[in-house]
Amino acid sequence: MPILVPAKGDAFDFRLHVVYNWTAQNMTYEELRFRAERYLGWAAGIVRERAVDLAREHEPHRSHDLERALNNRLSGQRWPREGSLPYFGVLVRVSPDERVRERLRPYWEDRIRLECDHELQKIRATQADELTRRWCAVLQNLEDDPVTSHAARLTGEQFAEVFRRYVEERRETVPDLVKLLREAVRGHGDLGMGPSEYTEAWDAALRTYERQHGLSGREN
Repeated sequence: MPILVPAKGDAFDFRLHVVYNWTAQNMTYEELRFRAERYLGWAAGIVRERAVDLAREHEPHRSHDLERALNNRLSGQRWPREGSLPYFGVLVRVSPDERVRERLRPYWEDRIRLECDHELQKIRATQADELTRRWCAVLQNLEDDPVTSHAARLTGEQFAEVFRRYVEERRETVPDLVKLLREAVRGHGDLGMGPSEYTEAWDAALRTYERQHGLSGREN
């Protein structure tokens, strides 16, 4: 049977679950067991007397704090304190009033849910960051290759759509850039600058870009 002691405010009780450790010399186990059972009420009274004032210092939902404080107080003590008679020490476990447990349940349910949601969001953020880094590497090395359209189908629908748009936009910018390069080369030729280093550099860039992207040959 647990020992009941009042919590702060005397509206609720703490429940003390006590483990008694009996020690004796020159006594058989059966004799010690008989004595322990005979004096169990007396031992419980001692524990309650030592616990009641301390319990009233703790709020009803602070059972763990009381358990720690009470075990610190009782640690190393023995009863009877002197003599050769069998003596006992105790270890106490404290639980709150059942009414308090019911009131704490919604709080812990919300806390558990929030902590689980928080951990889930952290996992999702980590996975999203890793996926983003991988796809950034893919997109940075993307070439005008027919396999890219098939690779896009291997991803989720939303990413496939973004992937498709990226490829289309990238391809749409190629003609504009090529046109700019061609006009630059042609313009310097029209000005009669001849095969200058500047013109040759632009011409080399244009040829390289057309070759990489499989475009038609240079316009005259």
